[in-house]
Amino acid sequence: SEEAMAAMARTVPKLWSDVRQRRKFEDLADFYAILKATEQLERAYISSAITQSEYTQECNKLIGQFKTSEKALQSAGAITSTKDFIYEYQLDVPRAVERLVESGVPATTIYHTTAEAGGGAAIAETTQTIITAMDALKLEQRAVDDIHPLISDVMGSITKVPDLPKDFTGLAKTQEWLVTLNQMRAADEIDEDQARQLIFDLELVYTSFVDWLKKKGGSQGS
Repeated sequence: SEEAMAAMARTVPKLWSDVRQRRKFEDLADFYAILKATEQLERAYISSAITQSEYTQECNKLIGQFKTSEKALQSAGAITSTKDFIYEYQLDVPRAVERLVESGVPATTIYHTTAEAGGGAAIAETTQTIITAMDALKLEQRAVDDIHPLISDVMGSITKVPDLPKDFTGLAKTQEWLVTLNQMRAADEIDEDQARQLIFDLELVYTSFVDWLKKKGGSQGS
């Protein structure tokens, strides 16, 4: 009956008492969904259920959504950190934590993948991304949201180069920088010591890459 429905409505607890609280819980639900979706995407990629390009495209989208959502929730005081949120709601999303919180880039950016374009294109792209990142730092760009995409581009391009050794000089250091930058807020800036070190590390990567290309060319010509 209508009376019974009205009585039930009065007894069911509400998660919110006003529009602001309702919005907060909707945002938390979206954040929860992003974490779960990323976990499922990582599982699908590991099991080869999707292609590299499909994975990369979807992962980049989720990373963008995550960063926007996390920043908004922290600014509103709805969460203190993603890891605290995961603990509070007992989420089992270890792969999502690695992808979103720790690395901040798709697995295809970090680990060596088969180049979809030719080797020459991957080499040219790598050279250009390293130079672009160094130029930006020398022009005193220091904001994390400016630098992180540039270092991500370096990592993403260099891992597409065919036959590049897995222990190539600078790869591990570049990955460390990605993790460091990802764990800073977008509005943060690296200090001058960090900037000098990052330029030094990028120059090392560039020099090592050029030397490797020369040796590779020499061995093919002999």
